[in-house]
Amino acid sequence: MKPVKLGLVGLHFGKLMIEELQKPENRKYIEIACLCDRDEPLAEKLAAEYGIQKYVSSLNVLLADPGIEAVGLFTGPEGRALLIDQILDAGRDVLTTKPFERSADEARRVLQKARSLGRIIHLNCPTPTPPRDIRQIDEWIEQYHLGRPIGYRAMTWCSYREKPDGSWYDDPARCPAAPIFRLGIYLINDISRYFGEVETLQLLHSRLFTGRPTADNAQLALLHKNGAVGSIYASFCVNDGRHYLHALELNFENGTIFRNTGADAVDGKIKLDLAASGNDGGLIRKHREFEAAVGDYQYEQFYKAVRGDILENPTPDEQVINGIKILELLN
Repeated sequence: MKPVKLGLVGLHFGKLMIEELQKPENRKYIEIACLCDRDEPLAEKLAAEYGIQKYVSSLNVLLADPGIEAVGLFTGPEGRALLIDQILDAGRDVLTTKPFERSADEARRVLQKARSLGRIIHLNCPTPTPPRDIRQIDEWIEQYHLGRPIGYRAMTWCSYREKPDGSWYDDPARCPAAPIFRLGIYLINDISRYFGEVETLQLLHSRLFTGRPTADNAQLALLHKNGAVGSIYASFCVNDGRHYLHALELNFENGTIFRNTGADAVDGKIKLDLAASGNDGGLIRKHREFEAAVGDYQYEQFYKAVRGDILENPTPDEQVINGIKILELLN
């Protein structure tokens, strides 16, 4: 098993990715072969700290290295498609992060380009193949004939007291309704799978604790083109020991699915419950639990795809694009 040799670009958020990819369970799939950042002293520092032999300050220099098989791109979302163009044109595959792009049209274009070239683009949200909780939701919808999607409530929160640092996190135009844009994107991609494209939305947001000039408390109300309605709440202001739960209540014509709702839901676990009406008029109740995987990168799937395997049940491009369309409506 020969791990994919990865050039990692963008070392502010990328520093966390270095730590993640250096774990033994991930190194068997991906080897960081080079670090890249315009801040060359930062690249040199992190290369020495983590024992990575190569570092560069230019994407073009990185792509000129024949030993690099793929690029991990961890810059901000604005203009990311143009950077992916360069990577694809150089014959490399891409591992990147959410939000994928600011422009739905650019996202569609570059995803289609990758497919036409036979190249791989994987991100952590939505994941290239559905995680276990989403697969279970899919199964319940089909098995118990839940029918037409009707509505939802989606919630996530944590407790930050951030200070401005000059990054795109500080720019209301580049990071609108910041808790929705940074955390709620996981929920946006989940509901896009089941409820489709949005007709219109309304946004409420406020700034309570953060030192940044961007919001830290936000809620969306959404009307979908299929008539479904829902809300997405995300906050950096809630300290209740239940952070990053990405809770969902999904209402369908014949039942409701709950994910991580209630006071007993805690970080590290995903709890799913189903309440539905049976064909005989009786009630159906189901419960499942999984280890949390929200926001995780599927490194093994990336390795397999780069090595030529065809993945089962891949996430459709439209799920990615519909999520970005919601973000476009925030401005």
